Amino acid sequence: MALLAGAAWCALCLGTPYVPPHRLFGGGDEIARVVVTELRVPRLVLALVAGACLGAAGLVLQEALRNPLAVPEMLGVSSGAALGVAAPLVLAVSVPAAVEPLLALGGAALGGGLTLLAAGLGRSPSAVLLTGAAVAAALQATLLVLMVMADQLDLQLIYRYLLGSLSARTWEDVTGLWPWLLVAVPALVLCAPVLAVLRLGDDDAEALGVRVRRARFTALAVAVVLIAPVTAVCGPVAWVGFLAPHLARRLNPRTDAVGWLPWSAAWGAAVVAVADAPARLALAPVETPAGAWTALLGVPAGVALLRRRR
Repeated sequence: MALLAGAAWCALCLGTPYVPPHRLFGGGDEIARVVVTELRVPRLVLALVAGACLGAAGLVLQEALRNPLAVPEMLGVSSGAALGVAAPLVLAVSVPAAVEPLLALGGAALGGGLTLLAAGLGRSPSAVLLTGAAVAAALQATLLVLMVMADQLDLQLIYRYLLGSLSARTWEDVTGLWPWLLVAVPALVLCAPVLAVLRLGDDDAEALGVRVRRARFTALAVAVVLIAPVTAVCGPVAWVGFLAPHLARRLNPRTDAVGWLPWSAAWGAAVVAVADAPARLALAPVETPAGAWTALLGVPAGVALLRRRR
């Protein structure tokens, strides 16, 4: 709560113009009011929603594959979603904003589906993870080819998008996520108890009546629905799905996936909201991508948590 409160204060008050807390939603000049209500508030809401989705998706993948390194970036999901959004831009195909989540969803499903097919439909968690790293590398290579074909302006847009950015996001971007959340959240709630059983191992889970391959495929599908709309709007914000689940486990080591899920979502929201503060302010007036800061801060923190856990 302290992190979220501090991140909210930085997001709403700091910047140009500076707005004192007591004048956030009343008083002050008209320019400050418009900046807060039309730019800073939707950006903060988007950071919280995107971080919560990525944190929850990271926990789903790690529990389904029983591997703390299973993150969207290593399973082809994030790379596929980014490819689905970036390809029309490079190929000069006009796509309405409402269709971009569908393109991201298709790309994420392509990356995740290729991973599962190449790994034998989830027969082995370690095979899925290793195959996913190879699929992600292939999709990233395809993105590099597209970037070579792009002109200078498109190249700058794609580069900033691939690092994950919350810059210039409005209420329209926020409202575009709600239909997907209405599908993903109930599926996530139903999926959580099965994840707790999968954690016991494939043999024990099958003995308890769980169809392991189908459950693992369903978990990946839920993660895709969580990740793809966020990637369509913000780009692949890196390593939030790696750090948030480890923080959730660290603070609640004696519970299971059902208990970790809300904490992982909350930590994901906090990580993205906190990372967006230096993204806006560190090199002001130039903004840096939030995904660069989540990777810069998240990977060392996640490794430190893993070492302490061992």
